[in-house]
Formats: sequence, C-alpha cells, structure tokens
Amino acid sequence: MIQKVHSVLEKLSEVESPTHSFSREIPPSNFEPKMTFQPELPGGQVDLASLFYIERPAIEARAYEEIAKPGSLIRIKAPWQMGKSSLMARLMRHSETLGCRSVLVNFELADSEVFSDLNEFLQWFCATVTDDLQLPIELDERWSKYLGSKKNCTNYFEKYLLPKINTPLVLALDEVDRIFPHEKIADDFFGLLRAWHEKAKQSEIWKNFRLIIIHGTEVYIPLSNDQSPFNVGLPIELSEFEAHQVHDLAQRHGLDFSPNQVEQLMAMVGGHPHLVRLALYKIACCDITLEQILAEAPTQTGIYADHLRLHLSNLEKYPELAQALKQVVESDTPVQVQSALAFKLNSMGLVKLQGNEVSIGCDLYRQYFRDRTQSSRNHQPLSLASERLKGPVCSLPEFNTRPRCLPKTALHRF
Repeated sequence: MIQKVHSVLEKLSEVESPTHSFSREIPPSNFEPKMTFQPELPGGQVDLASLFYIERPAIEARAYEEIAKPGSLIRIKAPWQMGKSSLMARLMRHSETLGCRSVLVNFELADSEVFSDLNEFLQWFCATVTDDLQLPIELDERWSKYLGSKKNCTNYFEKYLLPKINTPLVLALDEVDRIFPHEKIADDFFGLLRAWHEKAKQSEIWKNFRLIIIHGTEVYIPLSNDQSPFNVGLPIELSEFEAHQVHDLAQRHGLDFSPNQVEQLMAMVGGHPHLVRLALYKIACCDITLEQILAEAPTQTGIYADHLRLHLSNLEKYPELAQALKQVVESDTPVQVQSALAFKLNSMGLVKLQGNEVSIGCDLYRQYFRDRTQSSRNHQPLSLASERLKGPVCSLPEFNTRPRCLPKTALHRF
C-alpha cells in the first residue's frame, strides 16, 4: 500500500501545473522569482495596490523627501495620461505613513457655477476640505461679512482646520487647469496659495500645511513672481518611460520581449506610459501580436483609434492648434510655432518642446495626423472628414488638458 502511494506521488510530481496563457513566469529583475501578474485594463489612475505601476526612482525619491518637510510645496506637471494622478496618490499615501492627514481636491468635481464668484469658490473649497477631513462644516459661524473672502478662507484653515486636526495636512489639488480660464478666481486663489506657503516660514501652525499642485499645461495667467505658487517649491515634470522600464512593464504582463521588440514599440509610441501599457495589455490578453499592433496603430481599426479620434476632434474645434500641428507633422525636423500654441499642444502630449522649437510627440501621431492633413495651397487645418464622431464633440477647454464636452472657446487671448 505504501509503495502504491509513493508511486502516485511520484507521478503527480512529474505533472506540470498549468499556467494561464498571459501569466508566463518571466519575472522582472527587481521582483521576486516565480511572481506572475494578472494584466489590468489601463486607464486613469493606477491603483495603489497595482503591480503595473512603474516607478521613476529619482523623481519619486525627491518628492518623498520634500513632502516630509514642514510647509513644503510640490508641483507636478505633465501632459494627459502621463501618470500625474498616480504619483500624487502615492505621495499622499507616503505622507500618511509619516503621520500626516491627506486630502484630495479635484476641481473637476466642482460645479461650473462655483467658478463665477470668488466668495462662492473659496467657500466650496473650504467645505470640500472640511468634509474630507470628516469635520463639521462651520462656514456660517466662521465666515465674516466684514472680512474679505481670502481673509475668511485663511482664518478658516488657520483657526479651525489646522488646529482641529493637530497634525500636518497634505492638501493635493488635482486638475487645477480648470481654474486657469477664470482669471479673477485664478489670480486670487493662486495668490492665496502662495501666501499660505510663505506663512510657513513665520508661523508654526502653517508649517503643518503641505501642498501638492497637479497641472497639465503651462501657466499663462499673469501672476507676479511674488504671488505665484508656480515658481516656488519642488517642480516635477514626468518624463516618458525609458527602454528598461518598458521591458520591465512587458515582463509584468508575462511577455518575453526582446530588446528589438521594445525598440519597435517605442519607435511607434515613444515611452508614453498609457500607450505603451495599452499595447502590452492587448498582446497579453487579446491574442494579438506586436506586429499587428504596429501595422494598425495609426489606423481607424488599431488599438489607439479612440485615443487618436479624441485628439482629432479637439483639434477640429481649435483651428489654430490644428494648423500648428500640421506644421509639425509635415516637417522631419523641429519647427517654430507660436509659443502659446506650442505649450498647449505639449500639454495635450502631441508635441515635445525642444528649446524654442517643437517636434512631434511620437511616430504614431506623425503617421495619423500626416495622413489627415490637407495639402491644398490654402493650408486648410486638419479635418475629421468621414471620421466625424456622433454626438457632441469633446472640446479642449482653454487651459484644460483632460478632454471634456464643453462649449467651444476660441483661443482669442493668444
């Protein structure tokens, strides 16, 4: 009987355990052996528990060090889908391990009416922070009709919120680009943030106030140097992934990419985090090869079709941007375009800034938009032609890098 049991166990030991088609055991060099990962559909902020978040060690080390300092201010700027919100979330989590309270204010959640009046805007701001801290909202008791809105807002933090929590507060402001078109609100609010940052140099209570500002575009609002929060603190600009990071991400998807395959993918989409991750996800999960993805990438049947159509629809709404991009895609060398347009195209992720010149962000954009430019002598802008989308067109609101359906606003100020 014992011999039979041993015989069965020996046979079982010879049977290989099945592996899932996309869970091949090809671990990244900096991960534990035999660890495999289940691919996650890319889109939006990368979950804090996700194994598909690729660190940028040098950048994150500086940010983690800075957020630990009293009265610190960190500015994270990068185009759409480059990982700003994902880094912000990790900074907030890190600050909590240091004993801080953290609050996220996303200005996409504010009603449009909030931006029509400074007093209403600052009361919404205070109420939002208070609610997230799970404290009673005491605006009626603490908002004096005899003091200005900025003084009332300052008092609310200084005499209520900061003493009440009695611990450092990390306040993260996401989508601040939405404030930029509202010049009066922007001028007063950003000036107020700068004043609070300066207070930390003099006041013990304000040393407990730490700020993270997330934005996707250059700041055009005319703030003086001593009133702007965008020229102080630690600036962080998120770069694209390098080849070794793309290879690491491929391994996390269970893909045994060769250096040549990494090079081929990056030749099409550069190191753009979202575009790279989308390709790897499709290869791992959807029975499609890298060669197929690259062949169809700049077409209406490729995996990037929705991403590209969204950009195209935005460009149709803004002929100045479309014409500037046309100059870029039709040149094999960097070109000069109006600075405001260059910054806006960069904030969309379509171009890269090189001194006073710009070049196309990646070959995917060059191929797609070059095919759609009109070569007439009248230099007509990019056209949706037969690709016109149904329903309302998503426009790019002034200074906002996240596409949203809003009324058309021309770039008259530029």
